[in-house]
Parts: sequence; structure tokens; C-alpha cells
Amino acid sequence: MKARIALGVGLLLASLACQQQPSEPPAQKPPEKSRYFGGAPDGKLHVYFFDVGAGDAALIVTPRGNTVLVDSGPASAESHLVNRLPELLRRELDLVVLTQPDPKHHGALEAVLKRVGAKRLMEPQLPDTSKAYDALLTAVGSRGVQVISPAPSSSAPKELVRMTLEDRVNLTVLWPRAPAEPLLKGAADAEGRNAANSIVLRLTYDDTSVIFAGGARGETEARLLERGLLSPATLLKVASPGVEGANSQAYLEEVRPQAAVFSGDDSLGKSPKVKELLARLRGVDARTFRTDVNGEVHAVSDGKQFELSLQRPTPGEPGGTRRVFPGLDPRPPLARTVKPVVKPEPSEPPPAMKTEPARVAETPRDGKARGGSVTDVDDLPTARKGTRLEEAPPKAVRPSSSTSMTGGYMASKNKRIFHKSTCRSVRLIKDENLLTWSTRDAALKTGREPAGDCHP
Repeated sequence: MKARIALGVGLLLASLACQQQPSEPPAQKPPEKSRYFGGAPDGKLHVYFFDVGAGDAALIVTPRGNTVLVDSGPASAESHLVNRLPELLRRELDLVVLTQPDPKHHGALEAVLKRVGAKRLMEPQLPDTSKAYDALLTAVGSRGVQVISPAPSSSAPKELVRMTLEDRVNLTVLWPRAPAEPLLKGAADAEGRNAANSIVLRLTYDDTSVIFAGGARGETEARLLERGLLSPATLLKVASPGVEGANSQAYLEEVRPQAAVFSGDDSLGKSPKVKELLARLRGVDARTFRTDVNGEVHAVSDGKQFELSLQRPTPGEPGGTRRVFPGLDPRPPLARTVKPVVKPEPSEPPPAMKTEPARVAETPRDGKARGGSVTDVDDLPTARKGTRLEEAPPKAVRPSSSTSMTGGYMASKNKRIFHKSTCRSVRLIKDENLLTWSTRDAALKTGREPAGDCHP
């Protein structure tokens, strides 16, 4: 009996000892590494011009944190962008714009989308694209990215397409406008034609603006000048700096940027064409910045001015230099070179679209008819729903002169477009060429069209 009791006690103690042994913790998955590290929105517009060598890539971050990537640079920029973009983003990109089907503008796209993702992609939808580019778009679509077109609305073909990024921040497509307007033929080769029809954008935030010229060529500029779609901009992202005919004197005088940003590698400064362009920019009193010299260029706007900071200062620049460019240009009117606008060469018929055109709002959400010459694309998915505002009217007024401003609409007798009297472009019209009207209908009856900058 004692032996049985002893055995029973031994088994009980052994059992308790086993129960008291610490159990192995269940295997846990390591926490997922965050993909985004950007700070909270600060109420200002940020534009980052990346140093990607011989190519283009720029990121727009709106005051409330909406994001647009304009081009993704060449394949050689993959490593830089997949590390740099997460530092600036808080979530996936709202929109990517590929301005043209050139590898220098889209080579790193696949790696970028794999790293940070995107909701929508706009590309010019041109006919002469490579198999590699077509395969890239197929891969983009398979990721669930919505591919959209810059095509104008079929119900309002004369109007410009504008994307409302958020209140007071708009991105307007100036070119291409197929099928409403035929594509430009450009050079004899497909690369030249595609560059001539690359997407040209105007970003506006209150008084400040940026033109992203894509790969625009001389014939692109001539078409924009002829249509009256250009107006002074605070900053210009220079396109095709070493190409014959691009960045013409007439184009630079119309845009008259206060600052111009070049993207390129070490060969940029050695090109004779670039040296000529730098001289033309000095002639319109624009300061220039180059990613091959300055590294990344960061522009910040509070709606009234842009302030630029550089990764590397320009050689010879004094320390502590502030680079501030007011939205309302304080410079005196430019003594323009008198040159007739050259009409662009004949155009080719528009191609069949590769994807469905961008869905365009036919009327404002309040249901009222809208005048002007801009059609809004649906707001970005992250923008506040129900918001569809016109661009804030420029606060500039024409300097006082001997000419009385009795009309609400103005134009130059040498131009086929008219402006609001408060438009910044009005300041550039000479008194002897100034025409005024008290009503919009009166201006329209002269055969002139609303300007694309102030949307009268």
C-alpha cells in the first residue's frame, strides 16, 4: 500500500512539474515593414525635381498630401527613386503622368510601382510606341492601376482637361488634345513625333504656377502659342534642352519663367544648344538650376511665392542665399523680340486610343452651366468629394497707365484670345494694343476665344 501511495505521489509531483514548465511561445510573424515614411502635410505645395541623370522625374505633393509623379526617370534611376520616394510619401501615389513613351521618362516606372504603388496613370496614348512600352502599360494595368487619357471631353472638345488635385490646386493638360485636335507630325522618326506630342502640364496653386513641358519640341511650342494656351509661369521644367528648335525665343518670352529647372547628366553643360538656351533664359531674366550641378531641387509654395532649396548650391553662390520667386511677377514688362508666331506644320490624324478616355465631368457638380475653356477630370480619389472649384482668379491687376480699364475682359489686338481684366497676362499687353469689353459676349463676338490661363 505504501508503495502504491509513494508511486501515486511521485506521478502527481511529476505531473505538476510538467505543468509548471514554461511553454514555448507561439511563433509570431515579424511586423510588416512600413512602406512609407513621409511627414504629415504642412499646408504648402511641394515639388521635388529629382536628380535622375539623363531623364525626367518630379514629384508633386499638395498642401493636403495628394501626390502626382510626373515621369519616373530612366532605368538607371531605379535604385535612387525606390529609396527616395518612400521618404516623401505617406501612401501610394494618387497619379502618375508619363509625358512621353521615352525610356528616359518611364524606365524606372515598374520598380517604382512595385515599391510605392499608384492609383491612376495618365499617358499620351500615341500610335508609334515600342513593344516594350506597350508591355509596360499592360503590366501597369495588371497591378490594378487605372490608365487614363488626356483626351478632351467629346461634349466639350475645345475645352482643356483639368484635374482638381484639391481646393486651389489644379493640373491642366495643355497638350496633346487628340482626338479634338490632330497630333503633330513632328520629326520623321517616331521618337520625334512622340516627343512633339508629349503631355505638357500647367500646375497652379493660387498665384504660383509650374509648367512641366515634358519633351515638347519647337512645333509643340508653336501650336501652344498659336492657340494662346501659354502664359507667364513662376517655374518652368525645361524640355528637350539640347534639341534644335525647342525652347524658342517666342516660347520663353510668353512663359517668361522666373526660374527654370534642367534635368540631365554631366554632358548637359557641354552642349552648344544648351549654352544657347541658357543665354535665352538670361534674356528673359530667368534664373536656372540644373540637377547635374545642384542635385535635387525642392520648390515650396505657400500660394504666393515659391522658395527653392538645392541639394548642392551653385558654385560661387554665397552661403545662406534665399531663392524666392513671387507668384505675382514683380519684374518690369519684357521688351519682346518682335517675331511672328510660326504656324505648326500639318498634323496627322489622331490614332485610335489604346484605352478608354479619361472620364470627364460634362458639367459642374452643382449642375449649372459653366463658361470658360476648361473641363475638369474627376477629382483624385483622395481629394475631398464634392469639390470642384475653378482656379482662384489671379490677384494681379494691370499697372496703371494712360489706358482706362473700363472693361471686364481684355485682349491684345494682335492675339486671337481674350482674358479677364485681372489676369496676369494683361500686364504684358502694350497700351496701344489693348482692347477692352464690358461683357464676355462682346469679346466672343469679335471671334476671339477664352484664354487658357484665366478661363474668362
